[in-house]
Amino acid sequence: MKPPTRIALRRLAANRRTLSISPSSSSPLPQRLLRSIHGTPPAPATVSPIHGQGPPPDPPQPTADSEQARLERRRKQAELLQRAQDMRTAAAVEKQSPSNPPPPQQPSSRPSNSGDKTSTKTPLLRKRFWKDVHVHEVDGAWEVHLDTRPLRHPTTKRVVRLPLSKHLLAGALALEWDLLVSAQQATRQHLIPLTSLVCRAIDIREDDEAREGIGSSNSSSSGSDNVNEGIRRSIVRTILRYLDTDSLLCWAPPPQRGTDDLEGPSLRDAQRSAAERVVGFLGTRVWPGVEIEPVLDGESILPRGQKPGTRQVIEGWVSGLDAWELAGLERAVLGGKSLLCGVRLLVEWSEGHVGVGVGAGVTAEPDDGGEKEKKFGVEEAARLASIEVDWQTRQWGEVEDTHDVEREDLRRQLGSVVLLVTGTGAR
Repeated sequence: MKPPTRIALRRLAANRRTLSISPSSSSPLPQRLLRSIHGTPPAPATVSPIHGQGPPPDPPQPTADSEQARLERRRKQAELLQRAQDMRTAAAVEKQSPSNPPPPQQPSSRPSNSGDKTSTKTPLLRKRFWKDVHVHEVDGAWEVHLDTRPLRHPTTKRVVRLPLSKHLLAGALALEWDLLVSAQQATRQHLIPLTSLVCRAIDIREDDEAREGIGSSNSSSSGSDNVNEGIRRSIVRTILRYLDTDSLLCWAPPPQRGTDDLEGPSLRDAQRSAAERVVGFLGTRVWPGVEIEPVLDGESILPRGQKPGTRQVIEGWVSGLDAWELAGLERAVLGGKSLLCGVRLLVEWSEGHVGVGVGAGVTAEPDDGGEKEKKFGVEEAARLASIEVDWQTRQWGEVEDTHDVEREDLRRQLGSVVLLVTGTGAR
């Protein structure tokens, strides 16, 4: 209270000088010149508390939606979309019917090569011109027949012929065409993924034969972007790019205290454990003596490449694959973004000389506990390719129609690789 007292006395002295009042004068000061000094804090306003009736409501919970109900809802949506498309198509056909002839068109200076085919193209493609799909053995190879018509390559128009050892692939290919409901669906690549993969392997084989001088000049593939380079060399060059950015060799930074206090093992531990298992298997059974190092570790943001000797060994191994194995490896690498994961799946199921699993007839070896090692299948490869996504969804949840669709699509692609490369081994 001492500083306010000095301030008040100074103001009082100034007022006395202004009024010409001497300090010794005994006359009382005016009441307006005196101000009380106190240090009582102001009392805040009292707010009435909010009284609620009963306990607080429960937080909102997502509705428990089963997988069957989700599929049923999507099926109904697809039926509604198909019904709307059929109505639009019927309206377009009705306008072009003879009872409603189209108005005469003005002659155009630009010639048209389409003629009347554009008006009848859509109704014809909506019909399925085959009734049954069969698999027949013709001249030492499997052929898929749509009634009596053999399945042909969409570009070269050659009959698609599969080796006798790939009877599972022939059956899956026939099932894919049996599930189509119209000829228009056969023109969409995402509805016939297995057919596209088989044609890719056939293109690689024909391109190799053409370059070796065995086949004719018409056997070269027309789907290659660079004819001089060749399909095989183009695939090898594309696959080796994933060696420097392999998803199995890109590890998360070490967890920091206070920021990564989540339950379970850290993402880095999961990635490192999976990479050590795959690299250990490949370094022992596939590429003996080859050292594969992580390309993204610690706090670095730019991946580092493998050693030149490692790249040379892997490039030579990939270049020596046959057409079926090379096409399968390309699909696995592009689908899983991992070269090591694709090679691990390929050598487990291939029927060729690189196979160390089912295709080569080698049974699983027992581990230290005396139990046989589990086969490396589609599910194991899919988990390796999506370690980070699975870890994030376990912590924060998944987005409907996004994560589940990507998960099933990855397993579909890896499953097609197994069907393509596996077989009985008797070529």
